[in-house]
Amino acid sequence: MVKSMFSSKYVACLVSSIILNALFIINIFVGGQWNLSWTSRAAAEAETVAAISCSGHGRAYLDGLVVDGNEPVCECNTCYAGSDCSQFIPDCAANADGGDPLFLEPFWMRHVASSALVEAGWHRMSYTFNDHTFISKELERIIRKLHAIVGNAVTENRFIIFGAGSTQVLNAAAYALSLENTSSSTGIVASVPYYTLYKGQAEYFSSAKFKFQGDAYTWRKKSDAITNMIEFVTSPNNPDGRLNKQILHGPNVKTIYDRAYYWPHFTPIPAPADEDLMVFTLSKLTGHAGSRFGMTAHININSMGVSMDSQLRAFKLLKAVLEGEGKEIFDFAYQTMKARWERLTMALSSSKRFSLQKNNPQYCIFYNRVREFSPAYAWLKCERKDDKDCYAVLKAAKIIGRQGNKFGSEDHYVRLSLVRSHDDFNILIDRLNKLVSEEDGAKTM
Repeated sequence: MVKSMFSSKYVACLVSSIILNALFIINIFVGGQWNLSWTSRAAAEAETVAAISCSGHGRAYLDGLVVDGNEPVCECNTCYAGSDCSQFIPDCAANADGGDPLFLEPFWMRHVASSALVEAGWHRMSYTFNDHTFISKELERIIRKLHAIVGNAVTENRFIIFGAGSTQVLNAAAYALSLENTSSSTGIVASVPYYTLYKGQAEYFSSAKFKFQGDAYTWRKKSDAITNMIEFVTSPNNPDGRLNKQILHGPNVKTIYDRAYYWPHFTPIPAPADEDLMVFTLSKLTGHAGSRFGMTAHININSMGVSMDSQLRAFKLLKAVLEGEGKEIFDFAYQTMKARWERLTMALSSSKRFSLQKNNPQYCIFYNRVREFSPAYAWLKCERKDDKDCYAVLKAAKIIGRQGNKFGSEDHYVRLSLVRSHDDFNILIDRLNKLVSEEDGAKTM
């Protein structure tokens, strides 16, 4: 009798518990939607701004300019204007200068739910994480996982250091590898054509620790006289997409590999990168250049670590990237870049005035096949001797690129960005088609 009574009480408690849990679930989940509290307003604001129509030629942002205290205005793409960006400006120049990787914007428009982020005002207010470091261990874990899936870098038994974009990390690396307590500065070199920033940073900071010394090839035969050198190896190279190798060798040479573009949408991945110091960046992987997420002592003193908001966004984006083992974003990005190169090559196919860099196809371990390169930039050459200033030639045709001398090269070359928005690329192709179509007439003038 006592046992039966206890059993009845147990059953009654169990049933009551189930009912209470069911009521709780129903209370917080109604009509297929979570009944949210403090996130509701933030989500509503974000969705309202995202729904603003800008004719497909611009975007409205939460932190954009506001008209009459109502809603943010549309920020229009190059060559578009008007309140809804519907007005095309026919005589404006094609912007092929900057490296804003907006070609990935359509991907993130399709994956807005998995990449969206709502952040409480009290999120990570401390300088450090709970382990007294400036680095999210979970973000570090997901970065290692991503590199393992892509196969573009060895991360086992390696330190991962975060920076506010690769720009900060490159400078920090040069600072860290320079000699201490010496009367002579460390020489910084890179093979021509080299990324503009290496020279620009060295000259801007005017550090007594290091000095830019130009083309690495000119120092190759001077190795015996080298006291201390740092070589930047950009692979794939910016501007021409080559998979560069180290030029200088020796006990006094240190090498920094800039691997910003070593992702399957820009280049074949022949093998995992396995250098002592490699620099990668979020911006060229996901397209989020504005997040500025890319040594330890230098960065911590310089900026007290990397913004925790940036680390949280990077974590959210990389989680979205890893859905489906990363295939979706890399397939989208590679097909986009491949199609752009096909259109660019077609536009210049009949030209005798302009030529493009050539990179032979290579085997890619990510796609398990031989494939073409699809670099972020076109390294265009003006072939005529009279076209000594190729930048000026293109500018006259309403195309803005970047001069060859910025990369330590001749001004017969111009770098054209292929990673900007769909509008920017279309306008670039239109301008090039027009320029090439006028070649015969220009020769007879």
